Amino acid sequence: MNLANPTFWQFARMSAVAPLAGIVSGRCFAGDAALAGCCDVVIATEDASLGMGGPAMIEAAGLGAVSPEAVGPISVQSPNGVVNLVVADEAEATAQARCCLACFQGDLAGWEAPEPRRLRHVIPENRLRAHDVRAVIEGLADVGSVMELRRDFGRQLATAFIRIEGKAWGVIANVPALGGGAVDAEEADKAARFLQLCDAFHVPIRSLIDTPGFMVGPQSETRATVRRFSRMFLVGASLRTPMFSVILRKAYGLGAMAMAGGSFHESSRMTLSWPTGEFGAMGLEGAARLGFRKELEAIPDPEARQARHAGIVAGMYAVGKAVNIAPYLSVDDVIDPADIRARLAAALRAMPRATLPRDARRPMIDAW
Repeated sequence: MNLANPTFWQFARMSAVAPLAGIVSGRCFAGDAALAGCCDVVIATEDASLGMGGPAMIEAAGLGAVSPEAVGPISVQSPNGVVNLVVADEAEATAQARCCLACFQGDLAGWEAPEPRRLRHVIPENRLRAHDVRAVIEGLADVGSVMELRRDFGRQLATAFIRIEGKAWGVIANVPALGGGAVDAEEADKAARFLQLCDAFHVPIRSLIDTPGFMVGPQSETRATVRRFSRMFLVGASLRTPMFSVILRKAYGLGAMAMAGGSFHESSRMTLSWPTGEFGAMGLEGAARLGFRKELEAIPDPEARQARHAGIVAGMYAVGKAVNIAPYLSVDDVIDPADIRARLAAALRAMPRATLPRDARRPMIDAW
């Protein structure tokens, strides 16, 4: 074997220079898998097996005999984030690859807008009820333009390419129906890598924020979250492509700041909130328990204690509502959800297109 083979080096050097879409159908092992892993987007058919070592290499290493279908099947490689998009067959894979690459190749002249007033009814009036953030994404995007990537990985956060008035956008969005939309380790990896991809090809980014913050706790810290969460701040601070943030409901703590690229006013060129937005250093229920612990513990009757806790939370919610936060300039505006699509399109039109020298571009896009 020629270990001086330049193929892998030359292919990897294309990262952040030209968009790379890999299609995997059937068995894909060793060198082929290494090339797939260098791609920006990996699209695989349902029957694909993808692994750095195939059955022959595994057996030669003394690890036993295994079938090709047992090495990196889609049931493994989609939930773990290796595969971005799973399709039925090669024809669909080719069509999806064309749609993906088109997001980096300019605007579409023809597009259809969704009914904007539907967005007014996506967020429930009860702030404790979850909502379907994908309905928000569909309500903002041109009809039929949503392409979600890595849906089975980091499921508390969604990443997708969409179009608004024919222009391509990248979207990151908390998924409050799962874990309350908290940003965990996989979600941080997923968001940071997607932001790099958008930045490399100057695709503007829209962040939909509804999160109680970063996931915390002793178990969480066993997964290197200090480093993995910080990737969102590091990537956000280095973005050259415009980023716009929209608070749908909860915007709490460092997790909300990370979703905005690290700052509501620096990385995020414009930060808007829906009237349902609520803000705080941490979740209101927890803040009430911590800040008023002695007072609550001094109430012997459990029902009276719970009523007092609910009253404290209600007071915090009133103070932290979007319409009360806006005068302090934490956000740029509180708007009607039906207007958000038009506001984002107008904001992007007002942004000058960056022209960067070659040595100022992002040097590469992380494989992970």
